[in-house]
Amino acid sequence: MFARRRVRVLQLIGFSLLGVVCASCGSKVDVKQALEITDTNGGWYDAGIVDGKNKLVPSVSFRLRKTQDVELEGVALNVVFRHPAAPGAATEEDWDEVFLQNASFSEGNQTSVLTVRPGKGYTGDPPQTRAEMMKNSGFRDVRARIFAKANSTQWVDIGTIEVPRQLITR
Repeated sequence: MFARRRVRVLQLIGFSLLGVVCASCGSKVDVKQALEITDTNGGWYDAGIVDGKNKLVPSVSFRLRKTQDVELEGVALNVVFRHPAAPGAATEEDWDEVFLQNASFSEGNQTSVLTVRPGKGYTGDPPQTRAEMMKNSGFRDVRARIFAKANSTQWVDIGTIEVPRQLITR
């Protein structure tokens, strides 16, 4: 009985050591250095009529390109939409975010075009047009901050896309 317990303990130690060794064998990727945001586009997407009101949501489109010859099949992305810091304020204000579990490099060293739209937006009562909504004094600009991580790395800020005040339909 003592021998079986001893074997079990030795097996557990062996598996633990194997896990540590395997974890240290994988190459660490510097995500910030390995990725570049390209082909950016943005604006305010006409989300239609919601609860009887016209709705606009921010929209950004982009590709990720690998800038180095790295072993990277895909990355997780968190696109955080923020209001720029108000005059006199020190920090941006988080507004909404969208998580993409896997942006894969299906086109060689780059992703296909990724389009991201959060759930939050602005609404206006008809007959106010969408263009008039963007001129309203309560309408605030937003920017999209893109964070990425690969495997067990930490989240890294890889870039920002300003969302221009222009209407987009696709």
